[in-house]
Amino acid sequence: MPDLQAATSRLGGQLSRLGQRSAAEPVILELDLTEGVRMVPANSPVPTLPLSQKPKLPDLLLGLERGRTDDRVAGLIAKIGPGRMKLGVVEELRHAVLRFGAAGKHTVAWSESMGEFDQGTLLYYLASAFSEIHLQPSGDLGLIGVTMQAPFAREAMDRIGVRIDAGSRHEYKTAANTFTENGYTKAHRESDEQVVDSLTGLIAGGIAESRGLTTDQVRQVMDRAPLLASEALEAGLVDRLSYRDEVYDALRTKFGDDCRLRYVTHYARSREFRLPSSLPFRRGDGVALIHLHGTIRLGRGSPGRTVGSATTTDALRAAIADPHVKAIVLRVESPGGSYAASDAIWREVARAKRCGKPVIGSLGSVAASGGYFVVMGADAIVAQAGSLTASIGVFGGKPVLSELLERVGVRVDGVSVGGRHSRMFSKTLPFSEDEVERLNAWLDRVYTDFVDRAAQGRQMDPERMRELARGRVWTGADARERGLVDTVGDLHTAVGMARSRAGLPGDAPVVRYPKNGLSTLLRPPRSSDDRLAATRSAWAGVGDPLSRITSSLGLPSSGPLIHPFSLEIR
Repeated sequence: MPDLQAATSRLGGQLSRLGQRSAAEPVILELDLTEGVRMVPANSPVPTLPLSQKPKLPDLLLGLERGRTDDRVAGLIAKIGPGRMKLGVVEELRHAVLRFGAAGKHTVAWSESMGEFDQGTLLYYLASAFSEIHLQPSGDLGLIGVTMQAPFAREAMDRIGVRIDAGSRHEYKTAANTFTENGYTKAHRESDEQVVDSLTGLIAGGIAESRGLTTDQVRQVMDRAPLLASEALEAGLVDRLSYRDEVYDALRTKFGDDCRLRYVTHYARSREFRLPSSLPFRRGDGVALIHLHGTIRLGRGSPGRTVGSATTTDALRAAIADPHVKAIVLRVESPGGSYAASDAIWREVARAKRCGKPVIGSLGSVAASGGYFVVMGADAIVAQAGSLTASIGVFGGKPVLSELLERVGVRVDGVSVGGRHSRMFSKTLPFSEDEVERLNAWLDRVYTDFVDRAAQGRQMDPERMRELARGRVWTGADARERGLVDTVGDLHTAVGMARSRAGLPGDAPVVRYPKNGLSTLLRPPRSSDDRLAATRSAWAGVGDPLSRITSSLGLPSSGPLIHPFSLEIR
C-alpha cells in the first residue's frame, strides 16, 4: 500500500509539472482557409458532423474572440486560399483578426498564391488584416478589383419560344431584366456601377489602412494586377516571399520551439483551453441569436437553403417566452422571397419589441428585399460595409411556355368553370388585360406597404424613403449614409449593441435559437406556443428542386420580395 501511495504521489507530481509546463508554453492559433469557410445555420440539427473540411464560421469567431483575451495565446497564423468565401464571411473574419491583433497578439498570414493568374481580391483583402504577410515565391497576387456581370437571355428566350410576362416596382428592381432585356437598362447600369464603386472603395480603403498606403496607391496597384510575387513585395503588399517551412521556422524562432500550435476550431471547443467565463452550460440572462439563411418562403425552411416563416416565427416566439432572453439578434443572409412570409417574421419582431426585448438586425453579405423587410422594424440595424441591402421593391410574373411546347409537339388545352381568372397563373397562357390589371394592383399594394413600413421603421419621411426605394440596392456603407441602417459593423458589433440596450454585461451569453439536439427529438411540442415548436423545422426536407431552380433564375416561385444577385469577388 505505501508503494502504491508513493507511486500515486509521484504520478500526481509529474502531471502537475506537466500541466505547469504546458500552461507556460505559448499557444499559436492556426487558421486553415484552404477550403474556405462553412456557414452553419443555427437551426441545423447536425452542426457538429464533419461533413467537409471547411471550418465553421461560428467556431472561428468564438475561438478568435476567446484567444484575444487569453494570456496563454501569443499569436495567430493563417493559411489564405484558395477556397472561395463570400464578402460577408471575409468581413467577419477580418474584423475578428483586427480585434485579435489590437490585443497585442502577433498575426501572420501566408499563402501559396492569392489567385494563380486568377481573381484573388477577397483573399488579399482578408490577408491585409494580419500584421505580417508571406507569399510563396512562385505565387501570384490577383488584386484585380471588383466586377459585376449580369446575363441577359431575352434573345435566347425568343429563340426557344418562351415569353416572360412580368411587372416590377420600380426601375431599379431588375430581377426580371435577365429574361426581358438584351442588355443593361440605364437604371440597372447605374445601380450596379454604384455598388461596384462602393465595394472597391471599401476594399481599397481597408487594404490601404492596414498596409500603410494611400487608397490611390492601392487603386493603382489594382490597375497593374495580377502581380507576380516579386512585384507584390516591391509594391509593399507582402512582407516576405517564403515557403511554409520558412514561415513556421520564423514563428518558432520568435516564440520558441516549445510553442504549441492549435487550430482555432479545436481551441474554441477544447476543454483544455476553456476559460472560466466560458464554461459549458453557463446559464443566465443573455442574447438570443437567430439566423435567417437563404430564400424566404412560407412554411418550414431547410437549413442553409431556405428561411421558413414558420421556422423563424417559432424561434422568435421561443426567444420572447424565455425569461432568460433579454435581447434578440437577427442575423440575415438572404436575398428575400415571399412577401407574406417576410411580413409574418416582421410581425414577430414587432411583438418582441412590444414585450420589451430589444431586437438588433445584423446584415451579412446579402440582406436585400425581403431580407431587409424582416429587420426594417428592428430597434437598430448593423450592416457590414459591403452588405448588399435594401432593394425596397417588388416584382412578379410568370414564364409563358406555350410556344416552346408547341415547337416540341406538346399542345396544352384546358377548361375552367367559375372564376374568370382561374387560369391566370397557367404557364401556357399570357396574362389577359384584366389579369394585368390585377397583377399591377397587387404590385402597387405590396410596394406601397413595403415603402410605408420601411419609412415607419426607419423613422424617415415617406417621400425620402420613396426616393431611396424603387428597388435599388445599396451597400451597407451607402445605406448608412442614407439612414437605411444605423451603423456599419459585424455580428460582434450587433451582439454588443444588443447587450448594451438590454442592460446586460459585456460577457452575457449568446444562445442560438432554435435550440436543437437529441433531446428535442424525444419530446414533441405540446402546442405552437411550446418552445420546442421551433425545433421541428430542423429536420425539414431540402425543398422542391424545381422551386430552387426557378428562384435561382429570378422567377418568383419563392415570392415577390426577392433579389437574385450575381456578384462574386474572390
